[in-house]
Amino acid sequence: MAERPAVSFTLFPAIDLRAGQVVRLAQGDPARQTVYGSDPVETAGRWQAAGADWVHAVNLDGAFSRDGAPGEAVEANLAALARITANAPGLRVQFGGGLRAAGSVRRVFDLGASRVVLGTAALEDPGLVDWALTAYGAERVAVGLDARDGFVRVRGWAEAAPVSAGELGVRLRGQGVAWCIFTDIARDGVSTGVNVAASTALAQATGLRVIGSGGAAGLEDVRAACAAGLAGLIIGRALYEGQIDLQEALAVCSQSA
Repeated sequence: MAERPAVSFTLFPAIDLRAGQVVRLAQGDPARQTVYGSDPVETAGRWQAAGADWVHAVNLDGAFSRDGAPGEAVEANLAALARITANAPGLRVQFGGGLRAAGSVRRVFDLGASRVVLGTAALEDPGLVDWALTAYGAERVAVGLDARDGFVRVRGWAEAAPVSAGELGVRLRGQGVAWCIFTDIARDGVSTGVNVAASTALAQATGLRVIGSGGAAGLEDVRAACAAGLAGLIIGRALYEGQIDLQEALAVCSQSA
């Protein structure tokens, strides 16, 4: 069992971006999309006003692109990032989706992101991970371990990889990665409850600071994630549909600290 450093718990409201709109997908399926707004700045400001210190933003169009190349939709999402960081001072943005080259990572930081999330590249391009860690430091680089039935999925969750989340996590920790977002794809966007057990097992096996993601449905998920010693929790659909009130969730975290 790997030793994990003590770390405070952070709630991350999710802002998933598709062609500049705020959306949520069910289980990562682009055909099962719900649009929750056309103004990401207003959305970010709402979460900040409720007490959030961080938001977790995802460029879905970049994630779905096979080569991560810019296009009109990707540019709209990057423009949204720039507007959020310019108009919500003090709000930190954790940003991922389609970051598969040094230039893409550098651009996202230049647009004001506080931390980047490397997904497909974390598996396929160890050199990019090494470069990002050296250039920006371990606190500003996270990896996304997105799994179905324990095995990693890449390119917007469309393709399976022949490696388990645990195996990849151990390798990445050995490279110096400290932060990980673990998503149980089967639960994402369907409000069936966070897979706290798998998230905790990953943290214990790898020593990574694991932020849970996927399936948060109520305050009981927040309590469970806090009690399990996870580094944080990303909440999406449950916030947008009123199943979780962000101020109440933040209060739960404070009581658990």
